Amino acid sequence: MTIEKLSLLFLLFITYSFIGWCMEVGCKLVELKKFINRGFLIGPYCPIYGWGCILIIILLNKYTNDPLVLFIMAIVICSILEYFTSYFMEKLFKARWWDYSRRKFNINGRICLETMIPFGLLGCLIMYFVNPFFVSIYSKIPSNILIIISSVLFTIFLTDNIISYTIMFKMKIPKIKISKDSTEEITEYVRSILAKRSFLYKRLMKAYPNMKILRNKVMSINNDIDNINQY
Repeated sequence: MTIEKLSLLFLLFITYSFIGWCMEVGCKLVELKKFINRGFLIGPYCPIYGWGCILIIILLNKYTNDPLVLFIMAIVICSILEYFTSYFMEKLFKARWWDYSRRKFNINGRICLETMIPFGLLGCLIMYFVNPFFVSIYSKIPSNILIIISSVLFTIFLTDNIISYTIMFKMKIPKIKISKDSTEEITEYVRSILAKRSFLYKRLMKAYPNMKILRNKVMSINNDIDNINQY
């Protein structure tokens, strides 16, 4: 694959990651009536959307003559991507970034039928309308300019990933002393500790208020309380 094609693919990746971020922010805006910067990266993009769209573009191009097959395959690809992204991020960071356990027809809370159907619809929308539109625009950009733009964006994106992943690996909540059993108070206390840290910690807490790291910490503190009460 030539450098020009790689640059075009990366530009498409960033574009769809940004659109995915806009969708996430928009949904939370409707749900909570306030702006929340979704995703744990600093910049305005959610890479899982970018990867999903790129996989659809690369793997499903040969199915564009059959909308039904394209719809089903888009569901399969995006569901597999979402499931294993959730799994590996949880193993890596000890935190559950999304949880569909309360929704019907879910698999381990990582994917559910309610999100799978939109995957298929979005896959068809991308292949028939959205991607041809962006490709037609980006193809008009001179090759050298396209490479420069993609290189700059890649540098920013890579730096963002390094900083954000470093912060996530260092996100450790200090041990606190507590003398009574009150899960709500403990959770709020842990939140207040994180709130005193850098704006990146604060952003993560706002983007993912129910991260399992909090629940794990609360359980750990409750266990300490139980041990204290035994004496």
